[in-house]
Amino acid sequence: MSTSSDIYIGTDSGATTSKTGGVRADGSIISMKLRQSSTNSQAGTAAVIQGWVEGVEGFLADNHLSWANVRGVGLAIPGPYQRYGVLDRSANLPLAFAGWDFHTEYSRALSAKAGRPISLIAGNDGNYGGVAEAARVRGNRKAGVVMLAPGSGLGCAYVDPNGLPLDGDNFAGMEAGHMPVPLNLLGLKPYRCGCGRDWGCIEAYTTISGLPQLLEDVIKKYPNHELATSTATTKEKVLSLRTRAQKGDALALEIFDLQAKALGLHVASLAMALDPEFFVIGGGLIDPEATTEAFRNRYLKLIHDSAQPYLFPAQRQNIKIVPATLGELSQAIGAALVALYTEKARAA
Repeated sequence: MSTSSDIYIGTDSGATTSKTGGVRADGSIISMKLRQSSTNSQAGTAAVIQGWVEGVEGFLADNHLSWANVRGVGLAIPGPYQRYGVLDRSANLPLAFAGWDFHTEYSRALSAKAGRPISLIAGNDGNYGGVAEAARVRGNRKAGVVMLAPGSGLGCAYVDPNGLPLDGDNFAGMEAGHMPVPLNLLGLKPYRCGCGRDWGCIEAYTTISGLPQLLEDVIKKYPNHELATSTATTKEKVLSLRTRAQKGDALALEIFDLQAKALGLHVASLAMALDPEFFVIGGGLIDPEATTEAFRNRYLKLIHDSAQPYLFPAQRQNIKIVPATLGELSQAIGAALVALYTEKARAA
């Protein structure tokens, strides 16, 4: 049985930065300040494991805790996986990491530091981010939650009423960024996606990765726009769009309006399959430190309005579309929560 002094640690391992957070046995967040460090993937898998362990030690020290308090650990790490706990070829990690049994190695390292076995749960970082946001938005109620987080790609997660994510039988559950978008409703052609699919992945219409193609199409309507004659690189042009939109630039606003409409259609598609009560929208476009309130309200309203016609009547009344609130905390906190929920389920 858990006690009031027990804690659960979450390690969020990105391609370049790893973060450490934690929750208490009641699910409350220990600290809103993450412990961050370089993932050191260029130095090999042993260096990554060492960094994860050092992250835990630093987090414990920062919060006046010890290994004796640690009841379990969750690890959020991007896929794909060959099988549970074993990495497949990742676009953002060295080729040598393919086939790495990170679960076994991290488990051993944690247990060696603690001087006793430490339970380790591992899963997709996007799914675990959804777990944290779901806990935040629904409180003590039971309800399904979908998180959609447009960034460089489209992070997607479905969290069930018990608080656990849909991982899937092949650990590819909720790779919903690569579902096709209804192009007839957007009036756009199939865009290229990094995954190689040619059916118009929703990720290409809602994220930074698709902005070059959106800009190429939309700018044809604005031949006198500054960007139409600019000698800046494509990357520089698309990275200027968010600032331009918040200043009322018509071209930039039309592009982000298209992204919001596409995301709203995706909300409706996922509602047909999963029927959650909540959709949590994350990513940089709803970050209060990066966007204005007016921009965020416009973006969220367009998502809502685009989804509405394609929902069932009861869903139109009951589904809530809300902004994410945890930002970069979500994946580490979600990993810690999955460790907590898993232990509770085992004890039941």
